[in-house]
Amino acid sequence: MLVGIDPFSDDDPMAVYQNILKGKIKFPRNFPKDAKSLVKHLLVADLTKRYGNLKGGANDIKDHRWFGGFDWAGLLERKKQPPYIPEVQSEGDTRNFSNYPDSLEESKAVKSSEDPFVNW
Repeated sequence: MLVGIDPFSDDDPMAVYQNILKGKIKFPRNFPKDAKSLVKHLLVADLTKRYGNLKGGANDIKDHRWFGGFDWAGLLERKKQPPYIPEVQSEGDTRNFSNYPDSLEESKAVKSSEDPFVNW
């Protein structure tokens, strides 16, 4: 959201799927260091180590340095304005989202040593 692409981005839709399965994250050079840290903590494949799922729950996220100085109480009291409100014409309006066409080819098998879901 900060740079207009998702962290698993690729020109090839199948490569996006493979990046997700492998946990391969790409960050642009100008991506803020603190935001990079937060995103990495949110995308950890191991649920026991992922922010939001630890002992601190959502506070681990809220207390992250990326949100340093953020007025969470003001947000709850609706005193904060969102930085951007996308234009939506109807309930089913999806034009604010990227379009990922269906693939006509089968995906390559992921090696069991690279499968983050092997123990699920």
